[in-house]
Amino acid sequence: MTGSHPERSEGPAVAVVAGESLTLLPERVAFWNARGTLLIADPHFGKAASFRALGVPVPHGTTGENLARLDEVLARTAASRIVFLGDFLHAAEGRAPRTLDAVSEWRARHASIDMLLVRGNHDARAGDPPKAFEMRCVDSPHVELPFVLDHHPRAHDAGYVLAGHLHPGARLSGTGRARAWLPCFWFGARVGVLPAFGEFTGLGEIAPVEGDRVYVVAEESVIEVR
Repeated sequence: MTGSHPERSEGPAVAVVAGESLTLLPERVAFWNARGTLLIADPHFGKAASFRALGVPVPHGTTGENLARLDEVLARTAASRIVFLGDFLHAAEGRAPRTLDAVSEWRARHASIDMLLVRGNHDARAGDPPKAFEMRCVDSPHVELPFVLDHHPRAHDAGYVLAGHLHPGARLSGTGRARAWLPCFWFGARVGVLPAFGEFTGLGEIAPVEGDRVYVVAEESVIEVR
């Protein structure tokens, strides 16, 4: 997608989807206001560790940075629940003690938060999180009307689908030669796709059609592109 004319605002944006208000946060997370629930797609915890296991030199500390972002979101929204829309762990090679210990310590600090994982394709290979994480795991799709929570963005007769998997991104063009390649939230007629939360995930270019809504994440803002 190549777009222009963003509706600029500072901080989050609010999208009404299937009659429900979703607050879209610059941390690449959606907050389902009526349910007090954070919706997070594709955290891919342990991806950097997986790269290092294969001999690819990538920086340490990405897990801690991601968890710090989650801390900020939880403090700001007072969410009582988190639903991960698949790909919680990146791969079996990413189950390094350092990664699992960091996530375990973070989970212990938020013991009162209910957490659900809707399994994705990477979860099938990496396995469910350790039992100590106290995270309920279900196969996709998972119905919580009016939404169908899935990992793969595929329409479902039971309700409006919220998913991940694509790591959606939008190419924006401005005046002169200004260009930007940004993660985005993409809401179609029957399916909405959230940006990937994790690092080193890359972006997949989207192809919206007339009537779709696209919100790009630009630093500390979420901006609707028209």
